[in-house]
Amino acid sequence: MSTTQSSSDRRTGRRPSTRAVAVGILLVSVVLAGIVSFYAASSPDGLTKVSQDEGFADTEKEHRTGDGPFAGYGTEGVDDERLSGGLAGVVGVVVVLVLGAGVAYAVRRRPGRDSPDRG
Repeated sequence: MSTTQSSSDRRTGRRPSTRAVAVGILLVSVVLAGIVSFYAASSPDGLTKVSQDEGFADTEKEHRTGDGPFAGYGTEGVDDERLSGGLAGVVGVVVVLVLGAGVAYAVRRRPGRDSPDRG
């Protein structure tokens, strides 16, 4: 038996499918974004903290998308703060994963294609 196999490979004799790994990543990401993020520190982020410490926080201007549906780490129209933040986090995770999957799909190696000529 090869020493590069994981303990789960040795028990079952096969590797987990790509779909199973993708679903696992999605579930962990959604749980972290939707539930655990509520327990994150409520203190200001680094840029906000520095702007307050250095005295230029009052020069802050509203961003063009500042009135968007997920502005301010919340979801517009959802009154429950925990649900609002969790929903915004879940939507953000899903958007990033879909974009990442799209890029991965676009640059993937296609079967049957030879490597570029070297010469």
